[in-house]
Amino acid sequence: MATWDDVARVCLALPETTEGTSRGSRRWLVRDKGFVWERPLGKKDVAELGAAAPTGPVVAAHVPDEGAKLALVAAEPDVYFTTSHFDGYPAVLCRLDELDGPSLSELVAEAWACRAPKPLVAEHFGPPAQR
Repeated sequence: MATWDDVARVCLALPETTEGTSRGSRRWLVRDKGFVWERPLGKKDVAELGAAAPTGPVVAAHVPDEGAKLALVAAEPDVYFTTSHFDGYPAVLCRLDELDGPSLSELVAEAWACRAPKPLVAEHFGPPAQR
């Protein structure tokens, strides 16, 4: 079970990451581009999700594309989900209290790599052939 402190620790361990807030919610940025953020559900989200709406904290994270998002949701629907607000947008919603440490680290690293400049990604993770 991950916490917001875990999210902050994992995010801030990545190069050139900063933490900020937007509308009272925490978010993490790489060179001023958000990659992971706290995403409380609004009334429309809850109505759309119905009984499947999580009651705990929700974290949003950038993913490479819509296909990656849909793959996560299909593979682990108890952890990952989306709403119509995110249709066509490369980000996935996650039940924070259902994420384990390795899953959180992988999600954050991928989100960071989606938003960080390519040279910074290569410097941190190595050239694409080495990943």
